[in-house]
Amino acid sequence: MSKVAFIGLGVMGFPMAGHLKTKGGHDVTVYNRTAAKAASWVEKFGGSSAPTPAQAAENADFVFTCVGNDDDLRAVTTGPDGVFQSMKPGAILIDNTTASAEVARELDAAAKAKGCSFIDAPVSGGQAGAENGVLTVMCGGDEATFSTAKPVIDGYARMVGLMGPAGAGQLTKMINQICIAGVVQGLAEGIHFGKRAGLDIEKVVEVISKGAAGSWQMENRHKTMNEGKYDFGFAIDWMRKDLGIVLTEARQNGAKLPLTALVDQFYGDVQAMGGNRWDTSSLLARLEK
Repeated sequence: MSKVAFIGLGVMGFPMAGHLKTKGGHDVTVYNRTAAKAASWVEKFGGSSAPTPAQAAENADFVFTCVGNDDDLRAVTTGPDGVFQSMKPGAILIDNTTASAEVARELDAAAKAKGCSFIDAPVSGGQAGAENGVLTVMCGGDEATFSTAKPVIDGYARMVGLMGPAGAGQLTKMINQICIAGVVQGLAEGIHFGKRAGLDIEKVVEVISKGAAGSWQMENRHKTMNEGKYDFGFAIDWMRKDLGIVLTEARQNGAKLPLTALVDQFYGDVQAMGGNRWDTSSLLARLEK
């Protein structure tokens, strides 16, 4: 059992921190910007809460962060009440936020200056993966730190991999989002085409999902897409945030991402339809408007 701090109790962080307490058996202290959410977590899982990130991180062996974006991440780490104000030498900061590779490298340097270590560890698997403790975690950092952190991360994951030095986890998550964007657009167009052609979408998917066209998105989203229901996963607002990070990185490294840029625009169209909180499969709604 280790002493753990968890900063950020959103739809992902809330259950992830819970797994660290219940499955991992760790002594967990949480912080959330909305204190009522932290109180709700303590009521459900036990542990304790703190009024600031710095106070949550006091004496912790491992400090986890899972917040909204780069600025939120800087606020809870290097800010006046951030975790680096109190982290003890030798402690490890593990960041589960989907953020830029640039901020990951910043935090790695800041951690080293404090005598601590850092792992950027964005996750994939959505809210269901977080609730079931079966997330995929893409890590950036050094081998020794990763080896120490992995048994703790395993509490909410089914796959944890070290992808390279600091920032490599975030870069891998960018690839994950690139691939998802293309697959969802293809699935949306396929369903749209099938409906216009008068085919039974359930029968179509039953057949093609067993071949080369099969995907997680097809298996888990085709029914709700076909029914025009889009409240089953990662919200468009967050996907556009992620794709913005991807496209910024691509401009810096020279990668050509024409499909990703186009799908990002399509998601913008869905936002204009009022679908900010619809899940990413709502690309179909744009085709059917």
